[in-house]
Amino acid sequence: MRIGMALSYSGGFKETVALLGDYEKAGLDIVFVAEAYSFDAVSQLGYIAASTERLEIASGILQVYTRTPTLTAMTAAGLDYVSDGRFTLGIGASGPQVIEGFHGVSYDAPLGRTRELVEICRQVWRREKVVHEGRHYRIPLPADRGTGLGKPLRLINHPVRERIPVILAAIGPKNVALAAEIAEGWMPIFFHPEKAGEVWGQSLAEGSALRDPALGPLDVVAQAPLAIGDDVDGLLDLARPQLALYIGGMGARGRNFYNDLACRYGFEAEAARIQDLYLDGRKEEAAAAVPAELLRGISLVGPARYVAERVEAYRRAGVTTLQVDPVSPDPARRLADLETLKSML
Repeated sequence: MRIGMALSYSGGFKETVALLGDYEKAGLDIVFVAEAYSFDAVSQLGYIAASTERLEIASGILQVYTRTPTLTAMTAAGLDYVSDGRFTLGIGASGPQVIEGFHGVSYDAPLGRTRELVEICRQVWRREKVVHEGRHYRIPLPADRGTGLGKPLRLINHPVRERIPVILAAIGPKNVALAAEIAEGWMPIFFHPEKAGEVWGQSLAEGSALRDPALGPLDVVAQAPLAIGDDVDGLLDLARPQLALYIGGMGARGRNFYNDLACRYGFEAEAARIQDLYLDGRKEEAAAAVPAELLRGISLVGPARYVAERVEAYRRAGVTTLQVDPVSPDPARRLADLETLKSML
């Protein structure tokens, strides 16, 4: 099991990168950089590549609507090049609130677009002349949709690897099945080990049945706040605002994938209340309404023996990469927690 960590897009980036050398020594294997409606992830990943030597780097995630498939492939190949083969392409569909509200692009056919994008990326990385006649992307563009001057091209540069690992962020049943079928990895959000099989087991089985064996075993990347000690229970509450944001505010009523996930976990009434409070502008009350059972289930916060038991629960649920968020306010304690977690693995 690998240890990963996500860097926040809300500030303190350079300060965090300055500590990555220490995190590497403590056992960190891979670092993820998010791209929401924030600074772009690509420039920051290049900065990290130049500041580290062993650490794997990953986008967590690039949205499939915001770049053409070939630009996504070029970007991944470039990041893999400057990092000497340490890059993983994390992609996802995001949601209509961000894609239509911030980018002004229609949020349509996320499954079909994701499948075609991955196919095109792998053509680019193999340095084939890119020809794709899909439902959502046509490369080269047909004459009746442009000037007629387009012709098949291949990437000028020789990529470090012809297959860069792809991780799909997905929580819906069909998206999860797609990840298990076509990607090297799958990144859910708010992963609850005891409930994951019931919520995603069938989708994973369906996708795995169609999976190319050459892809290898599916890397399951689960996120969890981390704090180890006998005095850390209060740190659980630090996860409340993020849960409230996603369950309550990351989408409209009837079109919030994270709210749907909370319902599938069995928290229907709580999810409805969180959403009502959040959309009414009562964000603190929404955070307070996040059920303690959900907080505890998706976290690695508690005494060492308890955290070790939770790690085994994640392992039994199929997790192969723990993407942790060390939440102790003390930087030295965060490093120590990572070292302790590494020893558990």
